[in-house]
Amino acid sequence: MKLGIVGLPNVGKSTLFNSMTVGKAEAANYPFCTIDPNVGIVTVPDERLNNLSKIYDSKKIIPAVIEFVDIAGLVRGASKGEGLGNKFLSHIREVDAIVHVVRCFEDTNVVHVDGSVDPIRDIETINLELIFSDIELLERRIAKTTKMAKADKSLQKELVILEELKKALEDGKCARAVDFGNDDDNAFVDSLTLLTRKPVLYAANVVEEDLADDGQSNDYVAKVREFAKNEGSEVFVLCAKIEEEISDLDEEDKKEFLADLGVSSSGLDRLISASYKLLGLISYITSGQEETRAWTIKNGTKAPQAAGKIHSDFERGFIRAEVVSYDDLVRLGSYNLAREQGLVRSEGKEYVVKDGDVILFRFNV
Repeated sequence: MKLGIVGLPNVGKSTLFNSMTVGKAEAANYPFCTIDPNVGIVTVPDERLNNLSKIYDSKKIIPAVIEFVDIAGLVRGASKGEGLGNKFLSHIREVDAIVHVVRCFEDTNVVHVDGSVDPIRDIETINLELIFSDIELLERRIAKTTKMAKADKSLQKELVILEELKKALEDGKCARAVDFGNDDDNAFVDSLTLLTRKPVLYAANVVEEDLADDGQSNDYVAKVREFAKNEGSEVFVLCAKIEEEISDLDEEDKKEFLADLGVSSSGLDRLISASYKLLGLISYITSGQEETRAWTIKNGTKAPQAAGKIHSDFERGFIRAEVVSYDDLVRLGSYNLAREQGLVRSEGKEYVVKDGDVILFRFNV
């Protein structure tokens, strides 16, 4: 999973990125201090891996990972080359989803590029620039398809979809809000890699005092939640400054620090959870003496395709999947005991893998 962290200058993007990853992006109180995208890999916390590794006496644990890309601040006119312009836009086309950091706090010591704090205006500024960029892409695609359709009439349907999509964008709608009611048509739109088609997770950056009630008393956060609700996006609240402070603490000290603030989990943990929900992802686990490992797949994936995440040969030569639920395995403390009690199931090609399944794949090529 690859997530792009975006937002206007000075909203806390690079501070958040630094706190979450091993990378050290420069964080400064002026626009465009991040000129090239900074990339960092974050492991997905999963206590199930530790518990299973003890049962199997695994030599190593390999958690799932998320790749974060910290992208330079965007300003009004970026689609026309203002600020860092299309440099930003080209990087964002490569990510699976967008984490849009929105400033929801007042601080006279931190300048705002537009002179005042207004999260909805900030969101709309970035959305508008992404829409402009998508319209340009569609115009080029329409021109190309129009020429090709003269010789290939089957492209007429694509042309109709492109025109409808362009009209929606010109009306101020994001591409993710447009549903053509047909899986094939929607798949075609997805293939266009439109910026406004990507799912969005809004990160409401607040001051420390607003963390305990999850930003419920913050009017800015309320506005962001209402906006996100109307477009079917997710919101989570964090304080980038706090995330930075706890980034170097060990797990116990981190939990104690957060407990003192009245918070049960870090912003990073909530971001990862929200990201999985947003993208419809789950994890299944393989475990043995060599390693215990989490594999991230789309919810609804069938066993052969899940096996293909490990190696294409597993999918090609799939025979069956031997499955036991994590809860049953940990409760009994032994794979053999789980098998003796009939809790290890033999599943075929139509089995839909569930979150927390511990699986041994049988295959032959």
